[in-house]
Amino acid sequence: MSDSSTLPPARLRPEAELAREALSTPVLARAARLARWAGADTRVDAGGGLVEEQLPAAAEQLGLTGDDAAAYASEAWRIAVDTGLVEITDEEAGTVAAGEDLALLTGGSPQDVLGLWVTALEAVLADASVPDLDDLVDAMAEGGEVDLSSLDWDPEAEAEFLDGVLGNLYLLTVGEDGPGEAPVPLPALAASVIVPSDMGEPSNEVLEQVSDAMMRLDDQFRLLEPVGLVEYQPVDEALMADADEEPAAPVDETDVARYGMVRLTPLGLYGLRARLLDAGFDAPAVGDLADKGADALLDGTAPFPPAAAHAETELWLAGRGPLTAARELLAAARGTDTGAPLRRLRCQQALSLVGAEAEPALREVLDDAELGGLARVWLTEHGARDVPAPPQEMVFWLTIDTLAAQLAAEGNSEELRALVEGLARQHSGFFDTVWRVEHPATPDVLEAMGRLHPDKKIAKEARKAAFKARSQQGG
Repeated sequence: MSDSSTLPPARLRPEAELAREALSTPVLARAARLARWAGADTRVDAGGGLVEEQLPAAAEQLGLTGDDAAAYASEAWRIAVDTGLVEITDEEAGTVAAGEDLALLTGGSPQDVLGLWVTALEAVLADASVPDLDDLVDAMAEGGEVDLSSLDWDPEAEAEFLDGVLGNLYLLTVGEDGPGEAPVPLPALAASVIVPSDMGEPSNEVLEQVSDAMMRLDDQFRLLEPVGLVEYQPVDEALMADADEEPAAPVDETDVARYGMVRLTPLGLYGLRARLLDAGFDAPAVGDLADKGADALLDGTAPFPPAAAHAETELWLAGRGPLTAARELLAAARGTDTGAPLRRLRCQQALSLVGAEAEPALREVLDDAELGGLARVWLTEHGARDVPAPPQEMVFWLTIDTLAAQLAAEGNSEELRALVEGLARQHSGFFDTVWRVEHPATPDVLEAMGRLHPDKKIAKEARKAAFKARSQQGG
């Protein structure tokens, strides 16, 4: 995933709703409870952690019992310190006080609360990239330092691996071809960062790497669920039993859910988008363009998948009257640059959502060389009377413009191939005329038709027409 590419837009829940979810996550809720519990007698060690003798009281405050209660209380305290809910007032004496940010949990804005939650998320993500504590103890050198080489652990590579997995989970959630809000099988997610895209049948070595990655991710997602990033169904413990052990119950080998299922929560979607933006990615959200001009809408939705572009456009139209919106859209759709055809396609799609009140705006551009064709289409589709027939040159110009837009939006898709075949079949002598169309994209469109048409004779005609068009334009 390159930070120079635009990601599909995320559909985020309202910030007030997300802030309520953030406050209810176990990680932040426990940290807040300990921050309110801490007082003048609370003491921390040199690293800012609660001194050992106070961990039982902290665990009791959190309602934690069992062998891991003290460890969970220690983690909750560290989150409280990392997020600023608690401040260390005297490092030498080890005293603490409530942090200024603690008041934000009840008196701050939703953005304030979400900001604290993202800080907590970063702390948990850092923990998720650290090896198991038992492995760290085993790797402890005589001098008390950890021998990282014996762990086969590269902190930077481990963090990069987890970031890659979460990036793919984000893409699967926001992309229209992905599962959306449905859970993703852990093997598929692990394979997405291990198996090369151009590999056919994975080798045994690659499959072993995928299996190892699944086990790492199983541990990591167990840590990430309490912070509210994901909903996670862990790997079935029976799968990790020794091969010579008899399973406690019959096992369904075809049940993919047994290998782990993970889903990004609405709060997790917000958090990952915040991290992507911070890392320099262009990660839009539906609604970002609602208060922008029509030029920003048409350019901004140009790379969007159809459903996302539709949702963004509906929000934009909701804040404007139909006639005003139509005039703005038509004005922004003009141009001869390479992005203009796709702008006009998005304009046409936007205008399909506008009612009959917009008719005067469409009639105003009937004689416009760039907009007259789409205006006639709109007026006809809306049952308008006395729509003048378009001159032949306008029909051909609109054809080139539409094909150029489809090429920009979809590339050499099956839908475009079908459109190309239909045009060549329905219009005899099409290529004898179309090369003369004074549209900047005419040569490129004809070359694409030559690539896409399955009939070699017709494809050759398209390539010859493209050569003539390029010569006419001085190319």
